[in-house]
Amino acid sequence: KVALADGREFESRILLKDESLDLAVLKIEGDDAFPVIGIGDSDALEVGDLVLAIGNPFGVGQTTTSGIVSALARNHVGISDFGFFIQTDAAINPGNSGGALIDMSGNLVGINTAIFSRSGGSIGIGFAIPSNMVRAVVESARQGGDAFERPFVGAEFDAVTPQIAEALGMSLPRGAIVTSLFEGGPAEKAGLAPGDVVLSLNGAPIQHVDALGYRLATQPIGSTVTFDVLSKGKERQFKVELVRAPE
Repeated sequence: KVALADGREFESRILLKDESLDLAVLKIEGDDAFPVIGIGDSDALEVGDLVLAIGNPFGVGQTTTSGIVSALARNHVGISDFGFFIQTDAAINPGNSGGALIDMSGNLVGINTAIFSRSGGSIGIGFAIPSNMVRAVVESARQGGDAFERPFVGAEFDAVTPQIAEALGMSLPRGAIVTSLFEGGPAEKAGLAPGDVVLSLNGAPIQHVDALGYRLATQPIGSTVTFDVLSKGKERQFKVELVRAPE
């Protein structure tokens, strides 16, 4: 059931769910218009921005807490396969999961998903899924899919370690290194080769391999993206078409 702040309750049905992202899209129907908030641009967030977390902690009722964005692009936090969380110190407790993280303009910038806690209560380390990922999942549900489909690039990537960065003449370890290519896949067709390092996607810097996975997942199937790549000691641009994954 979905309960609104004005007391109305509705049966819902699941349109789409993705356990690896820990996200689902529910649909409710009613005669009157529903209050909604806009989906903001989570890429525009900066550390220190004020945010509000809305939820139902411990089942006490709808609650709003405030805080700041503590960090961006958090990965390896042990929550799910997803590795690009917004970290906030807004008090998030059990029952807040699925609640909105909103900015000072009232736009959704994240979905609260988990906390780091030794006691079970909030100690100021909460994590939210960025709204740009949420937007991609919602769009997939609108198109009739019952599962979120990630675009296929036809390459496997790994982290750039300090040793790899030194060997490639990079000033610091960043980006995602191509380890293998799918024969006939989009990456191979575009000219990428094993050993190339992806530094940015459509101008957005790629600091680590999980960031590349996030950036790719938020792009629609059928679109063409621009990779800035360190290839054979020189920075080059590659246009890569994102396609539906083969069976």
